[in-house]
Amino acid sequence: MAVWHTPVLLAEVVEALRIRPEGTYLDATLGTAGHAVEIARRLTTGRLVGLDRDPQAIAIARDRLGELEPRERRVNLVQADFSRIGEVAAELNLPPLDGVLADLGVSSLELDTPERGFAFRFPGPLDMRMSPDAALTADEIVNRWPERELADLLYRKAEEHDSRRIARAIVRSRPIRDTQHLATVVAGAQKARGRQKLHPATKTFLALRIAVNREEEELEQFLSWAPATLSPGGRCVVISYHSLEDRLVKHTFQRLARQGEFRVLTKKVIAPGAQEIESNPRARSAKMRVAEKLSQSSAIAEEARS
Repeated sequence: MAVWHTPVLLAEVVEALRIRPEGTYLDATLGTAGHAVEIARRLTTGRLVGLDRDPQAIAIARDRLGELEPRERRVNLVQADFSRIGEVAAELNLPPLDGVLADLGVSSLELDTPERGFAFRFPGPLDMRMSPDAALTADEIVNRWPERELADLLYRKAEEHDSRRIARAIVRSRPIRDTQHLATVVAGAQKARGRQKLHPATKTFLALRIAVNREEEELEQFLSWAPATLSPGGRCVVISYHSLEDRLVKHTFQRLARQGEFRVLTKKVIAPGAQEIESNPRARSAKMRVAEKLSQSSAIAEEARS
């Protein structure tokens, strides 16, 4: 049975993209097509391109999009890292894009599949790869990396303040067998700080996932290439889920605005409301930022106002 991911901030994404029926849009993190289906429904002669590194997600998305009422619109799904947006746009000979979306969250397809190793609610292998072709796994990091490198990873990628204590406990407990074993070791190593909202292992699993999938590097490359793919008036919408991602997006949008190339449309981040969080708790940490590419005349006018 297919696992469909509940799209986060769906109404807000659709509104931010200002979808034109004849436009060209690219979902850089397709997943199981939660956002893409709603984009495609609004197209007539337009075109939708979806990227994802996970072949299982691509297969589910293709089925879902294929069930929509046939029209003249075109849909292209490509198995690729979202950092390759520039290459894919060139390979498909795409016109300048009217909108680009990147939802940086992990899909339910990955979180709820024990054998993928993303979650600690049930035992699973220490994997965490979004692409089956990736070489590095969480097992390599957890069971082979030196203690100091492991501690640095936990602190830098997830701001884990107990990083040294956790790294020491992991090394002493090797070999770590599976995700639940790792979560137990991490929980036992942390200092007691009263009642906590998050499971003690949450940040450790986040840091491992970021490292295994090179998420920081992928996002930096995406943010470097995405602006050039947009047409004047085209919008870039990014949904992030932790401070490292959000800072990268925020600072990139601010830099593009200072250079007169873009207008930042979200002075404050857009976050899910209480009702969405209640129905989809995984949305609680989402932050959406939107920037619009300026035409030359708009850029001149924007510069004059500033």
